[in-house]
Amino acid sequence: MTDRSGTPAEPDPPAHGDGEPGGAGAEDAAGGGPQGPAAGGPRRHWLRWTALGVSVVVLGAAGAGWWFYRKLDGNITTDTTAADELRRYEKERPPAGSSAARNILLIGSDTRSGEGNGRYGRDKGTQRSDTMILLHLSAGRRSATAVSLPRDLMVTVPSCREADGTRTREQFAQFNLAFEVGGTACTIRTVEKLTGTRVDHHMVIDFQGFKKMVDAVDGVEVCLKESVDDADAHLKLSAGRQTLRGEQALGFVRARKSLGNGSDTERMDRQQQFLGALVNKVQSNGVLLNPARLYPVLDAATKSITTDAGLDSLRDLYDLARSMRAIPTERVQFLTVPRRPYAHNANRDELVQPAASQLFRELREDRPVVVRPGEPGEPGEPGEPGEKAQDRKPDDAEAPPSPAPTPTFTGRNAAEGACS
Repeated sequence: MTDRSGTPAEPDPPAHGDGEPGGAGAEDAAGGGPQGPAAGGPRRHWLRWTALGVSVVVLGAAGAGWWFYRKLDGNITTDTTAADELRRYEKERPPAGSSAARNILLIGSDTRSGEGNGRYGRDKGTQRSDTMILLHLSAGRRSATAVSLPRDLMVTVPSCREADGTRTREQFAQFNLAFEVGGTACTIRTVEKLTGTRVDHHMVIDFQGFKKMVDAVDGVEVCLKESVDDADAHLKLSAGRQTLRGEQALGFVRARKSLGNGSDTERMDRQQQFLGALVNKVQSNGVLLNPARLYPVLDAATKSITTDAGLDSLRDLYDLARSMRAIPTERVQFLTVPRRPYAHNANRDELVQPAASQLFRELREDRPVVVRPGEPGEPGEPGEPGEKAQDRKPDDAEAPPSPAPTPTFTGRNAAEGACS
């Protein structure tokens, strides 16, 4: 027997009842006697400190989580001006859909105002945009269809309120004039008149926001058939497969004269390829399931956008992203509205009918839109998948009417990536 210091100790005199059933010795052996508390003391202290430590960690994590939530939520800029203006014209707008389908207008602002944007050109004091995409999310989130609307498309721009309070006249002009003279509200009204489709939400993103988003996913892979050296787009790249980050990515989607045939049509095709690859990267488990990689993406996204009140909270954006996560990448589709050179000016575009109207109807009625690969800029002709107008025989028009086939349009999906 030893004392608490571990040295041998003299045995204690036997006490009355020691060794007898039910005596004091039995109580001590059971831990209920004087030695019980002494032996259990360190263990109880350890349990108390462990519980306290766990509590501190949990509270710290909760506090950090709340701080991150508040920070991300506070990054988002809310556009109330557009909502106020749209309320003035509620009676002329298309009715809201009864299903859970949603239409979101994505506007790429190329304004030169704001920190870091001046390097892309002189700020002329007006709003500018060269990227407009109508994103349709089907009810049940079975698919997502992104329709590019060319900036040079000739459309009817309604009378809109300018920044100084004056109003413009209704005019037939280039599509991007709507954003320049009347901002987001004017652009939404122009899109709704053009498509007959109600715009439920909108998002505006600028140069810096786009670059931060690409950097947050550690770049996006693209393939170039030839080298590029474009001073205007701040882009210098070698031919072949490579990963583009911030500044290079922005130059890639903005470049016009130095890539392909120099047309805005080909630039839109290139933007669609890049966005498809970006969606694919964000949907990968390496981003969505990795908090260390997901936070920078969320931080960049929330800092980048100006949106309506229906999407101006982190919870709103999270719910939107979560609903889209289940959409297979092959069902995330990109296409350009069917168009061709404008009859009176080859530098402008006009809609190809009836293909454009059929596309808009599919979106309004939340029907599946079928896309197929094609040459850049090829307008999708309605008909059997892969059928072109010149492939039809002259006597087909005299054949008995048959059920209308699903219209097929030229486009691509996110599964193809930018190197397909």
